[in-house]
Formats: sequence, structure tokens, C-alpha cells
Amino acid sequence: MAENGTAVRNIVVTGGGTGIGLAVATRFASDGHHVTIVGRRREVLHATVRELREESGLDVTPVVCDLADPDDVEAVLPHLPERVDVLVNNAGSRELAVGAGPHGVLARWRGDFERNVLTAVLITESLRDRFSEDGRVVTVTSVAALRGGGSYGASKAALHAWNHSLAAQLGPQGVTCNIVAPGTVAGTEFFGARLNEAELTRRAGRTLVGRVGRPADVAAAVLFLASPEAGFITGEILQCNGGELLGR
Repeated sequence: MAENGTAVRNIVVTGGGTGIGLAVATRFASDGHHVTIVGRRREVLHATVRELREESGLDVTPVVCDLADPDDVEAVLPHLPERVDVLVNNAGSRELAVGAGPHGVLARWRGDFERNVLTAVLITESLRDRFSEDGRVVTVTSVAALRGGGSYGASKAALHAWNHSLAAQLGPQGVTCNIVAPGTVAGTEFFGARLNEAELTRRAGRTLVGRVGRPADVAAAVLFLASPEAGFITGEILQCNGGELLGR
């Protein structure tokens, strides 16, 4: 049994080496579940697992994979659990290093689609026959999907449409599919040096609670949707942005 008295479950978290994914993986592992974290950066992934195993004694396994590459996804399937109780689609990023002109536009849009949409769709479709009868699929998107954000926001919005279809397809077998849409979250690699103190203050002022989010805030939302108690919730988008979507 897990720490909270529930049965031990197999959890797969993509983008689990840093930020939100790391917070999600740590919470599940701390509750006594078997956690596999998937990412494309071998050194980051293995360093994270060493820390979680050696310092905290948590049951976490690394799987290195470029989730936007179908050949890579297919190759790592033997290294993923035969039964998946929870899949957290967290892997994603924003394409920044592009040039000008039509080729630059194409690179930016294609890059955002591959990194944010294909990274979720390919792994989910590959694992759908492994989901347990009360399985959970939780996909992390962004407030940008609802407020704009160019190619990045469009790629996250595509996940919303996809999730509706996925929920309808997997619902008959008891699997729920939901979205968590964070706003500004500090303590991740997404913003880099751009999220300085002045920018943090500005973004905190856009929320209704006077602060930006933390990875732990998003992890708590993910764990709720992945819990047995959330079995009657599917096809939904849970806003986790301190009211930032509403604006001020």
C-alpha cells in the first residue's frame, strides 16, 4: 500500500527532470508510488533520479526519450511499465531560436507543435492499451492557450481539443483525461533570466491572489485529477493560475 492507504500505482511523468514535472514526480513518489520520469536530456534526468533515490529514498526510474520522435518513443516502450495507472503529459517548451521571414515562422510554429503537441500525443497513443481500468491521463498546458501567446499558445490550445477527443475515446474503459492549465510559475526553466524580480512583481499583480505560482501548486492540481476521488471528472480544464486568466 502507498503512504496514503491506496494501492501502489505506476506513474509516468514526462518532462519529469525539472520544474513542474519534478514536483509532480516527487509528490507521487513520496506517497509511495512507482514513478518513471521521461525526458530527452540524459544528464538532467539521471541527476534528478540520483538525488531522489539517494537523498530521499524514492522509487523513481529514468527513461531517456525524445518524445517528439516516433522512433524514439517506440524504442523506449519496453522500458515503460506494462500497466500505467497515471500518465502525466508535462513535457514541452517554447521555440525561441528562429530566424526571420517565412522560414523563421515555419521553424517557430513547427517547433512549438512538435515540442508541445506531439510530445503528449505520441506517448499517450503508444500507452493507451496499457492504461488500467481506472487510469488517469493529466496533461499540463498553459494559460497562454486561452489568452493568446502566438504559436506557443496555439500549440497548447491544440492539446485542449485533443483532450476532449481522448476523454471520449478512453471514457468507456474508465480512464479519465483532464488538463491542468498553469499561469506564471516560478522555479522552472521556461522563462529563464526573463523572470527577474520586476517581472515577477508585474506578473503577480495580474493574479487575484498577489503572487505567481510554484511548481508545488501545479503538482497539487495534477495529483487531485489523478486521484481515485476524481474518477467522475473528465474532459475538463482545471485553471491553476491564481486568477491570472481573469486579469485585473
